[in-house]
Amino acid sequence: MKKKMAAGLGIFTVGAIALASSLTVAQQNEYQLVRQFGKVKRIIEEPGIYFKVPFVESVSTLPKETLIYDLTPSDVITKDKKTMICDSYVLWRIEDPLKFAQALNSSLSNAESRLNTSVYNATKNVISSMDQDQVISGRTGSLSEKVMENIGTNMEQYGIKLLSFETKQLDLPNDNKEAVYERMISERENIAATYTAEGNSEAKVIRNTTDKEVAIQISDAEKQAEILEAEGEAEYMRVLSEAYGDAERTEFYTFVRSLDALRESMKGGDKTVILDENSPIAQIFYK
Repeated sequence: MKKKMAAGLGIFTVGAIALASSLTVAQQNEYQLVRQFGKVKRIIEEPGIYFKVPFVESVSTLPKETLIYDLTPSDVITKDKKTMICDSYVLWRIEDPLKFAQALNSSLSNAESRLNTSVYNATKNVISSMDQDQVISGRTGSLSEKVMENIGTNMEQYGIKLLSFETKQLDLPNDNKEAVYERMISERENIAATYTAEGNSEAKVIRNTTDKEVAIQISDAEKQAEILEAEGEAEYMRVLSEAYGDAERTEFYTFVRSLDALRESMKGGDKTVILDENSPIAQIFYK
């Protein structure tokens, strides 16, 4: 009886082991490569439970999610022969797991080695075609775009899709950083001085033009004022001429003016006036 139970238990154990060996569970974030005698027979890309031939087929996995590779900081030389230090990283993922397995033996370290070579060469080529000022001003976006364009589809042969290239730091070596910054400051100051000089010159032209226009307007106004004053005086004389044009009006005017003169002479405490008989005022009393 015990022998039968032991035999049954053994058969069950072997069956359980065979069943476990024939199942594989694929996760959401991985590819599963089913191999037969080392050769990839099929690839499982969707999560779930799958059957495989026990003891004949084996399973290995590759990551499906986006990966990051941090490149070692390296020296690059610009078009104007200036050395810069580039510290960058790339985002990538496995696009074709079969091609990745065949070309790189399913090795992530092999993939990173290919990425390092391709990205470094592209970065060096791009920066060597740009002046230092262009590199510094383009590190916020245009530099990354140019590096990606330079790499192109080079990584597709390994089943890799390169998602983006980003620079963490793009700086000058410490030994010449200060000198370069001083040169850049000097260049910016020269540009600012040029703009200031051009602005002052333009302002002088505007002031001269304005002063000339104001002088012309003042001259015209003074001329017009003189004309109006002359016309007013002429009109005044005409009115006087009409008012005192005959003898009676002239005599009355002389009489009034004589009285005014007498009134002025009698101001003060002394009211005595001594007149010559031929004076205009004395003539009033003879008439």
